[in-house]
Amino acid sequence: METSSSVKMALKLVVLFVVLAIAGAEDPYKFFTWNVSYGDIYPLGVRQQGILINGQFPGPDIHSVTNDNLIINVFNSLDEPFLISWNGIQNRRNSFEDGVYGTTCPIPPGKNFTYILQVKDQIGSFYYFPSLAFHKAAGGFGGIRILSRPRIPVPFSDPAGDYTILIGDWYKKNHTDLKAILDRGRKLPFPAGILINGRGSNGVSFTVEQGKTYRLRISNVGLQNSLNFRIEGHKMTLVEVEGTHTLQTTYSSLDVHVGQSYSVLITADQAPKDYYIVVSSRFTSTILTTTGAFHYANSNTQVSGSPPGGPTIQVDWSLNQARSIRTNLTASGPRPNPQGSYHYGMINTTKTIRLSSSAGQVNGKQKYAINSVSFVPADTPLKIADYFKISGVFRVGSISDAPTGGGIYLDTSVLGVDYRAFVEIVFENNEDIIQSYHLNGYSFFVVGMDGGQWTTASRNQYNLRDAVSRCTTQVYPKSWTAIYVALDNVGMWNLRSEFWARQYLGQQFYLRVYTDSTSLRDEYPIPKNALLCGRASGRHTRPL
Repeated sequence: METSSSVKMALKLVVLFVVLAIAGAEDPYKFFTWNVSYGDIYPLGVRQQGILINGQFPGPDIHSVTNDNLIINVFNSLDEPFLISWNGIQNRRNSFEDGVYGTTCPIPPGKNFTYILQVKDQIGSFYYFPSLAFHKAAGGFGGIRILSRPRIPVPFSDPAGDYTILIGDWYKKNHTDLKAILDRGRKLPFPAGILINGRGSNGVSFTVEQGKTYRLRISNVGLQNSLNFRIEGHKMTLVEVEGTHTLQTTYSSLDVHVGQSYSVLITADQAPKDYYIVVSSRFTSTILTTTGAFHYANSNTQVSGSPPGGPTIQVDWSLNQARSIRTNLTASGPRPNPQGSYHYGMINTTKTIRLSSSAGQVNGKQKYAINSVSFVPADTPLKIADYFKISGVFRVGSISDAPTGGGIYLDTSVLGVDYRAFVEIVFENNEDIIQSYHLNGYSFFVVGMDGGQWTTASRNQYNLRDAVSRCTTQVYPKSWTAIYVALDNVGMWNLRSEFWARQYLGQQFYLRVYTDSTSLRDEYPIPKNALLCGRASGRHTRPL
């Protein structure tokens, strides 16, 4: 896309002005330029059309420090609209930058858009991914790491190395074929395999030196399956989950549910040779498995024999492991004060929201729903319609805050909640598959999970002291999971299934976190560089 030098300079000045206005000059900022394009990839041995970022599959890691401002200029070289979302980045008071269609206009083919993000008061391991048109099945994802500021203590020594490990199930079909299946109202077939950092079996190797300790940031960027991660002959010490330093519990293998991220430390304390890295599917009748190599630098022996087995369909094993993941109360988070200084268990909840998933047919096509509503995207992103007060795009209250028990119907579902409310959300799973849910814009405390039906008596078993705070949680088959969340981030936020076909076919909605009062805590205006679409086309953003 050719642009005159004067226009380019003007664009840079606009971006810089927006950065300084939103982020404040006291916080550092980093610039990235990404070109998103199609390219041939062969992750499972057959040629596929992949989505590359700067020619890479997976895309480049984003390295940042707490409070950094990330200015990411994305050029869309695809032949269709494109959006990137930032799984776990909270975008404080700035849901317009969230990168899902309910908040952000897509980048048209041949155009660009500059995301302006701040990783305000955050640390930890996250990832980004394409959120439109089932693009996630073609790539376009990568890791995000947010390091603590230099003066903030971290509850473990600096590792000798720090690796991003992106795992996920994968199809041999192109994303356009998978999308066509869903658009015809059919279910997707079972995935063809599992990838580690975009490679199939034996396609990746991580080199370590004997006696040294390494950090592995593991994210499940797949489409539907929970995965178990393990390294032959080695133990892993969990240290961080989606921005929370955890009690340092040791595991021989770790269940990573779709959409989740974990950090573990692993010490190369075995005899010098190569060891299997194994990733296998959980809760599936057919077990998918892939392998890589944990390679000692002084090794002359390649991996051999059968990879070590792991858990397969055992729910209790996974549930017990999930309950063992707890917050390190004495460790600092993004600020120097201990994580345990926020006593969430002593705060009275102001509202209970119960959410129940369902699957069924609407007009002869497969749909998925929450509280009987299967989400239908509007012709204008909801955040933009709300900002410009465009009527008729959505209706607050179009989804109930409790299961209705009725059949599935279609609507653009938005649930209104009060800014600064402290709410209890209960995910009820009456289906016989595991579910995984993500809430954009927030971290929440996973206070309880168990089998059977949730009742008010279930609160007696809540962990009100050191529950882990995270942004994605699993719900086991025929089970429930309860979370507490402080709604301190105004905006329009997507709550969705991370089972991507279910999300695509309706298992999502938006939380409109709102206050009538005008103060410095209100949401930022839409920036001047905004793309406007739908019924907002031709409007002008307000000055910052």
